Amino acid sequence: MEYLPNIIFAVLLILGVGFFTRNVKKLRRNIFLGKPADLSDNTSQRWKNMALIALGQSKMVVRPIAGFMHIIVYIGFVVINIEVLEIIIDGLLGTHRIFAPLGRLYDILIASFEILAFLVIVAVVIFWLRRNALKIARFLKPEMKGWPKNDANWILYIEVILMGLFLSMNAADHHLQQLGEAHYIQAGAFPVSQFISPLFDGLSASTVILIERTAWWLHIGGILFFLNYLYYSKHLHILLAFPNTYYGNLNPQGQFANLEAVTKEVKLMMDPNADPFAAPAEDAAPPDKFGASDVQDLKWVQLLSAYTCTECGRCTSECPANQTGKKLSPRKIMMDTRDRLEEVGRNIDQNSGTFVADGKQLLDDYISREELWACTSCNACVEACPVSIDPLSIIMDMRQYLVMEQSAAPAELNAMMGNIENNGAPWPFNQMDRLNWANESK
Repeated sequence: MEYLPNIIFAVLLILGVGFFTRNVKKLRRNIFLGKPADLSDNTSQRWKNMALIALGQSKMVVRPIAGFMHIIVYIGFVVINIEVLEIIIDGLLGTHRIFAPLGRLYDILIASFEILAFLVIVAVVIFWLRRNALKIARFLKPEMKGWPKNDANWILYIEVILMGLFLSMNAADHHLQQLGEAHYIQAGAFPVSQFISPLFDGLSASTVILIERTAWWLHIGGILFFLNYLYYSKHLHILLAFPNTYYGNLNPQGQFANLEAVTKEVKLMMDPNADPFAAPAEDAAPPDKFGASDVQDLKWVQLLSAYTCTECGRCTSECPANQTGKKLSPRKIMMDTRDRLEEVGRNIDQNSGTFVADGKQLLDDYISREELWACTSCNACVEACPVSIDPLSIIMDMRQYLVMEQSAAPAELNAMMGNIENNGAPWPFNQMDRLNWANESK
């Protein structure tokens, strides 16, 4: 019976980490359902972007209040979880505060953890008020109803509970240290929980030990729960912001890649030695689809971005189409892409690793044509994103499919493209008549 708590802890840890690993494998599989993309260039710039944007939060502070509070929560989340290492070792070995021999350094660490935990609680309360009381417009868009709104709030509740359990655990521990209870050695500094500790005055030592142990178990259990909740939550960006900023687009905004198939055809047409009537080789692969109508047609880095989306809405709040009442919301484009990708993943799971056509696709079933054609391709959403997501690339790929596969461009665009083809300009005048306006003023 002496080792029963250690065994229970080990089983809990294995189950938590095992389920997380299973979800990570599923996440990786879903992302690589996308088309290949070679992003091995400019590694030094990519590492720099990851350090500045993901680790340094450089794009968060463009909006100072929200950015500063996010940095507090981010640093608190990272630094406080250093203590998880001690909890894991204590849980497996049956020790208590195994790093206490670090002495003064340990006191500084625990004090830092407590101050950060308190600041995280303050920041989270402010975040909750911003989302639920201040009625900020970007949190009230149609795509934020239901699960997205509840998910954002649940994350805030979980963070408050985890920080509260951490401070309660320390407060009880501090109280037991003052009582001189065996196993509770004098270790750590408690600048915040010392003000909670007096609540335990008058309670028996056994009761306070029960409170400390309960808070300890709930804290580590809550961390493992939160770890596995990430896969189902927008908070997945905690992990994916780093690869997403590393693989972010380094080309100048507004530069679009040429389709290889189209480039090949143009070169073939310009080759004087090519036979325009030659039939393709019998073993030639079927031509690739132009553009994208479903998630499998997108590149894997675009699918990575869909999972990375924080649903913060900065892209949508900067979008001129959305601001003028159009249906387009860049945030919804990313959320819809992720939702469809999850649906495809479940289809694969249910069919022994093979996707079975379900009669649905990203185009029309998730993202409407009205949304796609409302985009002005101004790149405001790309510029605003704090983790280097590019909604415009998905919009342009889906537009490309509509134009090149379905000839389904709006009438105005078809007229413009016809004019360019026939007249070499967007206007319906041939080259000979372009200067006629000059004579009309005489």
